[in-house]
Amino acid sequence: MLPLPYFYIVMRIDIITVLPEMLEGFVNTSILARAQKKGLVEIYVHNLRDYTTDKHRRVDDYPFGGFAGMVMQCQPIDACISALTAERHYDEIIFTSPDGEQFDQPMANSLSLHKNIIILCGHYKGIDYRIREHLITKEVSIGDYVLTGGELAAAVMSDAIVRLIPGVLGDEQSAFNDSFQDNLLAAPVYTRPAEYKGWRVPDILLSGHDAKIKEWEIQQSLERTKRLRPDLLDK
Repeated sequence: MLPLPYFYIVMRIDIITVLPEMLEGFVNTSILARAQKKGLVEIYVHNLRDYTTDKHRRVDDYPFGGFAGMVMQCQPIDACISALTAERHYDEIIFTSPDGEQFDQPMANSLSLHKNIIILCGHYKGIDYRIREHLITKEVSIGDYVLTGGELAAAVMSDAIVRLIPGVLGDEQSAFNDSFQDNLLAAPVYTRPAEYKGWRVPDILLSGHDAKIKEWEIQQSLERTKRLRPDLLDK
């Protein structure tokens, strides 16, 4: 682990799930693994079944009212969150839900500035609503569709957040040139060779003229956004 400046605050992400095996490989691979090895972030995956009082390790039950499906119970979720919050303050306790606020780049930017966050992965038909009323501070959706569980959403959010932490990416400016920063899609990118099968890289990118290249980049971002995602320009 590399030494950090004395003023640096390491981010911590705690993910609560009934399927820890879905996340453990993901959070220990690629960018997230390197970020943890550098000491820039700590990611912990908690098995919700470790917090139930049920002897069969069940964390769900039938819903009142005769509705279909199974619902995650209050007790294990409350026990897990209480154990974590007893040790430290959390800036956000997030529940992944298809009816939550849409996750986007501005939200990722904002969450990357926090010190500690909890992500509770939904499962089955959801969680007892009392948890949402009394413990959850933010409900987040990654799209208008329903998944079997919130593990994929937690993975998406963690990746988008962690890559914004200074020092995680090799190029400090890389993340801020991505699509959706400033509500624009990124400009096209190219690499060597300059010509392949008759397909040429735009001459401006080979000119070495930084100001004109920047102007081209902005023009391309605007053109691609207008063509592919005109809704972003309204923002």
